[in-house]
Amino acid sequence: MPDTAAALEACVRKLKKGAPFLVYLYYAFDNRPRWYRFVWKLSDWLRRAISNLPPRVKDAFCDALAAILYWPLARGARLASHTGLPVSRFPLFMYRDRSFYSMRTDARDRFGTPLEKRFRMHEIREMMTQAGLVEVRFSDSPPYWCALGIKG
Repeated sequence: MPDTAAALEACVRKLKKGAPFLVYLYYAFDNRPRWYRFVWKLSDWLRRAISNLPPRVKDAFCDALAAILYWPLARGARLASHTGLPVSRFPLFMYRDRSFYSMRTDARDRFGTPLEKRFRMHEIREMMTQAGLVEVRFSDSPPYWCALGIKG
């Protein structure tokens, strides 16, 4: 959505009072170390290039990224978790128990879209509140940021 706040408001207007509204928005890595944010910035250049390719070429690139990037990193995190190492700081650790299909669709979501907006928790809370939601709560575990609000 080009205007996330307006889209959120439009959705909330459709709800009855007291109805729950669950949202997942890309987070701005505000709970990640500096090196992680740097790696993301590098990958964002790649996303910008790939997202402008013709559909079949874009799909091929995204599938290749799933195979040569997502799968090895996820399986590395899986192996590390089996040895007892903490893996929450590993890139793509959330995929450690996911199928290749899931990695492939997420690679397409990440690298195949020309528009990607990322938000800090306080920005999401503000948008939700301005849209008329109360009792806004966030998940404290990945994926970030999943938030639940109730229409006031």
